[in-house]
Amino acid sequence: MAGSRIQREIFAEINITPLTDIFLVLLIIMMVVAPMLDYPGLKLAVPSVGPSVDVTEEPKTQTVAIAANDTLYSTTELTPDSVIPLMTLGSTLRQGLTEKPEGLVISVHPKASHGAMTRVMDIAQGAGIEKIAVTSLPAMDDELEPDPF
Repeated sequence: MAGSRIQREIFAEINITPLTDIFLVLLIIMMVVAPMLDYPGLKLAVPSVGPSVDVTEEPKTQTVAIAANDTLYSTTELTPDSVIPLMTLGSTLRQGLTEKPEGLVISVHPKASHGAMTRVMDIAQGAGIEKIAVTSLPAMDDELEPDPF
């Protein structure tokens, strides 16, 4: 009986030092490799503020406007005739690539949701558009909230 008691005491202690060493080596490897990973994403042209220039030539980019209520329009003129259903946006953008192949300009109202802009960008990438620019639509005076101060 005394021999079995000694064996139980020996197995009661597990040395975790080698396991800790392995985890530390793996952590260091992950810290070194993680910055080297290349994440593919959308190439966006960020608009810059500068002097305005009169353009005499018709731009060869498609335009989609997102209103405050997340409704999509085919132009920056928010009229009922220019509404685009989200379900047909991909086919509309694909058809427009033949006439306007230089990319897409997404004009977003300041109160529009981030999700609506993300969906449009995702659909545009799926339609084969590689260049996407995001601009801001001017807020309408009647939609502006009064200043609380």
